[in-house]
Amino acid sequence: MLVIDKENFESEVIDSEQPVIVDLWGPQCGPCLALMPDVEALAKEYSRKVKFGKVNVMENRRLAIALKVMGVPTFLFYSKGERKETITGDDVTIEAIRAGAERLLSHQ
Repeated sequence: MLVIDKENFESEVIDSEQPVIVDLWGPQCGPCLALMPDVEALAKEYSRKVKFGKVNVMENRRLAIALKVMGVPTFLFYSKGERKETITGDDVTIEAIRAGAERLLSHQ
């Protein structure tokens, strides 16, 4: 998974030819850490079709605020530079992330 910060957000997410799923997480977030191995496996599964990136919100507070992210875990789904979907809090499951990836691919 690609590490995303304010320096590379535009080039890796907004300007990406591929759809992008951005995982906003924090080191103190138990659900974030529990999900991470499954998300990394999903990133490998979709590696040729969808780009996965992660943003540590503790190290990138301004980026999280600019993205209007109020809590973690939050997943943002981008296609052609536009945010298509957001999943946050209790709605974040590996099944929901997979479904979001499939919706991104269906709109290509």
